[in-house]
Amino acid sequence: MMTVVEPGVQPAPSRPRVVGLLATVVVLALTCALSLAVGAEHVEPATVWHALTDYTDTGDEWIVRELRIPRTLLGIVVGIALGSSGALIQGISRNPLADAQILGINSGAGLFVVAAISLLGLRTIWSYVWFAFVGAAVAMLLVYLIGMTGRVVVTPVRMLLAGVAAGAVMEGCSYAIRLRDPRAFDSMRYWDAGALDGHSLAVVGVVAPFIAVGAALCLYVSRGLNAVALGDDLATAMGGNVIRTRLLGLVAVTLLAGAATAGAGPIGFVGLMVPHAVRRYTGPDWRWICAYSVIVAPALLLAADVVGRVVVAPGELPAGIVTAFVGAPVLIWLVRRRAAAAL
Repeated sequence: MMTVVEPGVQPAPSRPRVVGLLATVVVLALTCALSLAVGAEHVEPATVWHALTDYTDTGDEWIVRELRIPRTLLGIVVGIALGSSGALIQGISRNPLADAQILGINSGAGLFVVAAISLLGLRTIWSYVWFAFVGAAVAMLLVYLIGMTGRVVVTPVRMLLAGVAAGAVMEGCSYAIRLRDPRAFDSMRYWDAGALDGHSLAVVGVVAPFIAVGAALCLYVSRGLNAVALGDDLATAMGGNVIRTRLLGLVAVTLLAGAATAGAGPIGFVGLMVPHAVRRYTGPDWRWICAYSVIVAPALLLAADVVGRVVVAPGELPAGIVTAFVGAPVLIWLVRRRAAAAL
């Protein structure tokens, strides 16, 4: 399949990209180790290893086994979801400023989760995760309909503005529901900031299968994204199935964004930053961009979670707030770039 060379981005040879991919796996392993050892209660590496291999249910080992392992595993699966969904959205829409948070997809999933908890009385993740999928799908459809209003062609800038507007409305509706139900509001307060702590392994077990399917679809359609980057007419002329690629991609985004939001709340900017960062090394080949995003995104999310534990110690900042502090300047930089301004 032919690839597209973007201005100013030169693809690296295949062997360095393989080596780089292995290096990102090492970085992810290191961030996992930091996630298990660093926090309000610092744990020695030997204790972490003992908790993993010969657990005795005492002191620091209990912290590692019962609190930090679920937190780390949730960070891995949610990071995979955020990185994969961001790469897919940017590839499908040919919009370099897109991710699930900016386009309002996470807000739609969050709104439906809040409504399920507050209005229907659902309390277990198995019961409201389905509402997250529906909310993500509804948000995508709403943003697309708003973006195409009055025009046949949906431009990246119109999609971006439609996503910001729709996301703001859905966020407002979500807050209105929670303010009418103080109990639901209290239970959702920390979730709404995008936090990894306070979740059990059961939550990981619920969202992981959906994220695994979504990530597999992401890697499957990544080759087709190279054709989509050429434009619909040229991609079709070259034998690419644009409709199938977009349809499977949107199904994957729905699974990834819905499961990530249900599990950890709406965490933004990871899906925006990571594809841009890895593209500077991999070049414009979406197969490599998606593969790198699957590994780099969870490493970034876990690093943000670790920073949030120590920056205001003995308190903690949710990972979603840390990624927002980093991601907002990145978004401003992307918007100011000449290439983005010309969209």
